[in-house]
Amino acid sequence: MFSYSVDLDVRMPEKHPLRQINNRIDFGFVRERVARFYGRNGNESVDPVIVLKLMFLLFYDDISSERELMRMLPYRLDYLWFLGLGLDDAVPDHSVLSKARRR
Repeated sequence: MFSYSVDLDVRMPEKHPLRQINNRIDFGFVRERVARFYGRNGNESVDPVIVLKLMFLLFYDDISSERELMRMLPYRLDYLWFLGLGLDDAVPDHSVLSKARRR
């Protein structure tokens, strides 16, 4: 019903640790490394960069479970910014991380 144009990049402080990490590490390398595991048809997969960044956040903030991370994700603007998601974007299911780790 309501949609506000909120620019998370503007809200993210220059000195925020996740901004500094994002500026120094190119997580895009993972796409090439895991390309053979992604199908060409069927359900749309979660971007492997987002999966890697979610795993990074688990360790970075010492979050105890994937479910807890996914529960808090919509409330953390810094996490959304880091993942490249907006306020209205859907949060992946916790099982995405479990399956990715298993593979």
